[in-house]
Amino acid sequence: MGLKEEFEEYAVKAKTLPQTTTNEDMLILYALYKQATVGPVNTSRPGMFNLRDRYKWDAWKAVEGKSKEEAMNDYITKVKQLLEDCTATATATATA
Repeated sequence: MGLKEEFEEYAVKAKTLPQTTTNEDMLILYALYKQATVGPVNTSRPGMFNLRDRYKWDAWKAVEGKSKEEAMNDYITKVKQLLEDCTATATATATA
């Protein structure tokens, strides 16, 4: 399986992350996804009254130097880590 196919597979898996996933982690995933699929930021920064989009823009801007391949790899790694974390939490809760 190639990098692009694996990336697409993990993009689907990311949609199964629990709602308890932190906003910070979701912003990281958003930024890496945008960098991998679009490339560098291609819009102007949203205004200060549009906080949600401003946070997303800032997160994307923070990973702007990564190549598309680097962003794909980092995205896959982050999704794997988050899925492992939620599995470990579920296991720990079930055995407690």
